[in-house]
Amino acid sequence: MQAPKILIILIIIFSTSINYSQSNSNVEEKIDSFLNDLSGEDFSGTILVAKNDSVIQKRAYGLSSKELKVKNEIDTKFNIASITKTFTAVAILQLYEEGKIDLNTPIGKYLKDYPNEKIRKSATISQLLTHTAGLPNFYVTNFLDKCKFDFKEVKDFLPLFENEPLLAEPGEEYNYDAAGYVLLGLIIEEVTGSSYYDYVKENIFQEAKMSNTAAFNVDATIENKANGYTFAGDTTKPLKNNIFYLSKASPGGFHYSTVEDLFNFNKALFNNKLINQKTLDLMIEPRVKGYNTHLGYGIDVDKRYNEIILGHSGGWYGISGEIIYLPKSDYTITILSNVDSNMDSGKAMVSDFFKSLLAGKIE
Repeated sequence: MQAPKILIILIIIFSTSINYSQSNSNVEEKIDSFLNDLSGEDFSGTILVAKNDSVIQKRAYGLSSKELKVKNEIDTKFNIASITKTFTAVAILQLYEEGKIDLNTPIGKYLKDYPNEKIRKSATISQLLTHTAGLPNFYVTNFLDKCKFDFKEVKDFLPLFENEPLLAEPGEEYNYDAAGYVLLGLIIEEVTGSSYYDYVKENIFQEAKMSNTAAFNVDATIENKANGYTFAGDTTKPLKNNIFYLSKASPGGFHYSTVEDLFNFNKALFNNKLINQKTLDLMIEPRVKGYNTHLGYGIDVDKRYNEIILGHSGGWYGISGEIIYLPKSDYTITILSNVDSNMDSGKAMVSDFFKSLLAGKIE
């Protein structure tokens, strides 16, 4: 991407953060202009914009396969990394709504054989949902050293963290992790008698009309799915395929989806098709302060703007995505990318544009 084009996009982002209070027509003109100026050099992936539950923009940029020169299309499937956590949280809240689990009871009630006694006797489902159980993030510590074909079921992720030391006492502090969501997946299996993957398929994906969403598997043939491309932490080297950084999806990450399916999920969630309003209010209540935003149950509650922004992001080697929802103005933006992201290009730059335009960051 040429330097002048970056400058133009950054000027748009800066100006929109100052003048966020605008008419719908003016806002949508700026969105259209931004998306028209965006190129596959700036961003590789897909973007959907909706207002009042109606899609107003769908765009695709870049290549889904650099090797075969296949372009991304609006229905291209992308790995969504940690956006998966929101699905898991909704599944847990469905069981809570049905009276099958208690959010504040130690998880040993459901996982009687979990080896870490402190977690078993002290950590609650609420703490797992908010990353405050003190568990390590196995995707950072042990995951890359393991054979990815070893992961077939949710329980196969347990050896990555079950005997590792805790980062903090349960309930003491926030530490983002995927381990807690693996335990939530096991609780879903224990309570329902179904596999986690079958449960979310039947009770979330089918209910929300997410026909292009499922658990990623490294040895599966997935039609119309984008390959991921990563610098692997060294931007001086060429991009490489991210397949060696992936495994079967867990309750903490690595499902695949499309921007339209993620929009359908968000619409179903906030129209009470998946959980009722009382439970939804419980989900979106800001409970802890994370690294940048506050957190509810499996959802970010971003209070840094003039309007509350709800959603969840996902990122890994060659994966970047986000659901952005502004309940007051009723805008939904879903973004999926198959290339590493940074603040000057990729998903982060696109996300920042929409948040600044639609909500205006508080200085």
